[in-house]
Amino acid sequence: MFDEQPTLKLLFDQLGLDSEPASIDSFIETHQLPEGVMMHEADFWTDSQRDFLVSHWQKDDNWSLVIDELSELLSTDAQK
Repeated sequence: MFDEQPTLKLLFDQLGLDSEPASIDSFIETHQLPEGVMMHEADFWTDSQRDFLVSHWQKDDNWSLVIDELSELLSTDAQK
């Protein structure tokens, strides 16, 4: 069981991505979503990463807040 409160760093760990702050910033900068594309639809996720994101977002559990945060960060260019 996972007892820690999820954070962006822990989400990147769970997704198998580098979770150092500079790496997170770089990922966000280089993976901006086009307008109208939902985060889980992006082509840069593996199937297991996509499954994790969708599963926890649908459960509306503690991970969903961090997933929403990442979605917003990946959509900053589309919101401008």
